[in-house]
Amino acid sequence: MAWSGYVGRRAGSALGQVGDLFVIVLEGLRRSWDVRRWWWEFVDQCWFLARVTSVPVLLVSLPLGATVALQVGELARQLGAGSATGSAVFVGLIREVAPLASALLIAGAGGSAMTSDIGARHIRDELSAMEVMSVNPIHRLVTPRMWAASTIAVCLCPLVILAGATGGYFFNVIVQGVTPGAYFEGALSLVVASDLYVTLFKAWIFGFIAAGVACYKGMTCATSPVGVGRAVNQATVVTFMLVFTFNYVISAVYFLAYPPRSL
Repeated sequence: MAWSGYVGRRAGSALGQVGDLFVIVLEGLRRSWDVRRWWWEFVDQCWFLARVTSVPVLLVSLPLGATVALQVGELARQLGAGSATGSAVFVGLIREVAPLASALLIAGAGGSAMTSDIGARHIRDELSAMEVMSVNPIHRLVTPRMWAASTIAVCLCPLVILAGATGGYFFNVIVQGVTPGAYFEGALSLVVASDLYVTLFKAWIFGFIAAGVACYKGMTCATSPVGVGRAVNQATVVTFMLVFTFNYVISAVYFLAYPPRSL
């Protein structure tokens, strides 16, 4: 009985946290139309996120594309289909790697900064002071951060694709000896426009998730420096879990609606 009571309390607490997260996210979106109130904060957050994620995303995507090309290229060469490496690299980059890489970097680099910033405001009672002055802290702080994170996540996708394709080109063409024409012909044989649209949509959703979780953890952290540190860690872990879950759901629905093309 004691164990069942403990499990019930933990489940109730988790459901309560999920409800609070949805309340903050939906409240942040409710006043999105009032752009003039959060425009400059949105610009500042976009510049900050672009500054802290653009170089890391290139450094992550280059070896990632090269690794995919190296592994798939060796297998394809054993099967006598070395030119298919370009298809595997581009399809993997566009459908899965680009939105996941951009979202994880937004969560790791930008989301942690958002959590620590809002958490510091929380323990200094700045959020309560904003409410006393009839300023909604969610509209002023959360709304621009969610839109900035989603915007930069979408903008990072082309960088991931370009850097990953460059890494794949180096290993597939320079190292493994596949002709450039075969690499790019294979790269474009399986990719369709809907793949890119879904990728940008996933990145947009993942950016909202990363910023929403980061702001929620910052606004509800324990009022101590240790609480802020724990909130940063929790925000990163929760964001990763939600991103991978939503990625599976969106990909499954997309493949049911638009089955993959065959060579």
